[in-house]
Amino acid sequence: MYLRSSFYIFIMKQYIRILLFMLLSWGITDAQASEPLKREFRGAWIQAVNGQFIGMSPAQMQHTLTTQLDALQRAGINAIIFQVRPEADALYLSYYEPWSRYLTGEQGVAPEPFWDPLQWMIDECHKRGMELHAWINPYRAKTKGTKSLGLKHPYKKDPERFVHFDGMLIFNPALQDNRDYICTIVTDIVKRYDVDGLHIDDYFYPYPVPGVEFDDEASFRADPRGFTDKSDWRRDNVNLLIEQLHHTIRGVKPWVKFGISPFGIYRNQKSDPEGSLTNGLQNYDDLYADILLWIDKGWVDYTIPQLYWEIGHKAADYETLVGWWAEHANGRPLYIGQDVMRTVKATDANNPTQHQQVRKMVLQRSYESIGGSCQWPASAVAEDAGGYATALAEDYHQWLALQPRYPFIDKKAPKRVTKLAVIWTDDGPVLCWTAPKYKDEMNRPVKYVVYRFAQGEKVNLNDATKIAGFTTQPFFPLTYEGGKAKYTYVVTALDRLHNESKPKKEKIKL
Repeated sequence: MYLRSSFYIFIMKQYIRILLFMLLSWGITDAQASEPLKREFRGAWIQAVNGQFIGMSPAQMQHTLTTQLDALQRAGINAIIFQVRPEADALYLSYYEPWSRYLTGEQGVAPEPFWDPLQWMIDECHKRGMELHAWINPYRAKTKGTKSLGLKHPYKKDPERFVHFDGMLIFNPALQDNRDYICTIVTDIVKRYDVDGLHIDDYFYPYPVPGVEFDDEASFRADPRGFTDKSDWRRDNVNLLIEQLHHTIRGVKPWVKFGISPFGIYRNQKSDPEGSLTNGLQNYDDLYADILLWIDKGWVDYTIPQLYWEIGHKAADYETLVGWWAEHANGRPLYIGQDVMRTVKATDANNPTQHQQVRKMVLQRSYESIGGSCQWPASAVAEDAGGYATALAEDYHQWLALQPRYPFIDKKAPKRVTKLAVIWTDDGPVLCWTAPKYKDEMNRPVKYVVYRFAQGEKVNLNDATKIAGFTTQPFFPLTYEGGKAKYTYVVTALDRLHNESKPKKEKIKL
């Protein structure tokens, strides 16, 4: 019976993919490509290394970020990944590392007047119902463009812990002292700031440079740990850090998610039969990042491979890679990293009048194991390049969505709200309730979902179109409609990991 059921599911999946391929070939429209999803990760990366903030006063930077966040909110983005540590520096008040030159123009110089960009972003994102994930680079300690290091920079204290490589400084991944230090930085961020996630991008061992060697031979000879192949040893160095980071974050705040956005190719088939049918740089072989091992071991909570290429790319076809990652998610949350500008500049081969956003979104949503996407860069979405944000707002993100769940961290839902009722105020009706009690922080209600159903409609909490809004407070303003409109309102509570309580409903005449 099990074999027959599995075969049936396999056949149905192949049928659905063939049907989707046919729809794509016929040139479907935005409206045809969408469907309301109750849970979906809808992220965007806000980077500092492009220098967009250098030279800005705190007021100017806050204005720029406010403009971007407002535009991203209109586009339905529900998570921001904000770069806070590009090169052993800080876009936050750090007691260990200097202020970033990407903030003030000179490393070690504090913003004037003083402010803390990370704390400000947390407040602004949470106010908009968005998550904030703090994005760090673990190993990079100096980029080519950095001419001077601040007095608090770790290289000033222990230069022997670093490797010089192509004008950069890299924390030597072979040293346990460096792994401990990076985990100390992460502990400091997670402990002092109410972040929803800790995020690492694609930089592990540095990207290869022709003719330039990464000088770690002495470290390899001094402590090979039983390895005879340096490549295996390097991968194990990174593995040790990822495992230690996982345990570090869990030990400080178990609800903070640990996510990684690796380079889009794990391995090519010519290197590994299980690899993708691609021909490009490889995480495993060139960056020494064994992403699949980290997923299989449960060391990372979500993965966002950077699939920045277009559909039909000769070396790294988007369609090929989406399918490959979907098949290797191994039950862990998987989101797709999208390059906005490449997408809007690439023409859909089946419909020359439009760019590739439609087809990419259809492909992404055709796989059950893919739970959302993240847009690079956030500024391109905010500027509505190629109508990208308009399509998100009017189609793909038309309806509000809860964040995906992380049941392997925690699956216990908070208790339901009580005393749901309407209170009439001078400003109109307000739906109010009493927050549920909780025993520990994991089950504390941090947000509420308000659903609205018209008279005669069946109460179905899986219908995303019925989500009226989210709120962090135990009340929700309503609109008076003359006293004849009848609705059923339903309120549920969400904890830090988006587990949803049982509903509480009330019939209301507005």
